[in-house]
Amino acid sequence: MPFNLEDLQKAMAPLSQFRALAVSPHHERFSFPFFSGTYFTYRKIDVMRVVAIAQSVSRDPSYLDVGCGYGDFLKRVREFLPKATGLEKDASIYYGLGIEKPDYISISDAHWIDKRYDVIFVGWMEPGQDFRDSVARNTDVIITTLDQGISLAAEFDGHSFERIAWWRTPSWEDVNIEIMNKYYSSIPAKQREALSKMRGAHNFWYVYCRPEKSGQVRKAIESLQEKDEQYDFESVLDELGFARMQKLENPAAPEPLWQIQFDQQDLKRLQTGL
Repeated sequence: MPFNLEDLQKAMAPLSQFRALAVSPHHERFSFPFFSGTYFTYRKIDVMRVVAIAQSVSRDPSYLDVGCGYGDFLKRVREFLPKATGLEKDASIYYGLGIEKPDYISISDAHWIDKRYDVIFVGWMEPGQDFRDSVARNTDVIITTLDQGISLAAEFDGHSFERIAWWRTPSWEDVNIEIMNKYYSSIPAKQREALSKMRGAHNFWYVYCRPEKSGQVRKAIESLQEKDEQYDFESVLDELGFARMQKLENPAAPEPLWQIQFDQQDLKRLQTGL
């Protein structure tokens, strides 16, 4: 996560003001994700999908979260994969937030990944940076999150990987817009309702594999029996019209949210054995 210490310090005052007036203690993770959440929106089912993919590759999988920030998502994954580790480029993030860096997070540039992992998760890639070669050299399975609104260049199709599955979720900005419109603005109800119908979902989760791993990973995804378990903050998503399997009215987001889509080319290859 890129940040400037001076900007961070300036943002503390608005955060304090927001907390004093917040309708819900969960709103800040979407409105101030650097402090309280992630730059991608997730549910528990996202965590469980990532865990299932990792466990399909190995009984005791090695897992690296690249660009993990202070580790909000990684912490959830570690509840099921206790050996999971993270990589963050800038140690100052911990100083700026006033927290201690966990031992399982290393400070290093992703260009210098020097060991192999069963799964590498890419949750952030700064615009202008490209460490895909380093990631691709050191794993056979990659999971990414990609915000349509930011040029993260996080696709791995051209690195001898195949995208086998994906799903759509709202970005933190999509959620924040709805939070502000519904709870912290004076927009008339009719106008607010009209704006809500235009809400989007701009975050994509992509699962990439080398061809020899595609079958077992796809099978693991297909056999998932997803339970209706949620983190507390997921209630915000439900209240704002971002429920699981919700179909938005916005034609730019035609797929139901969190519905797993399988790459048809990969399916055809597996069926024909080519």
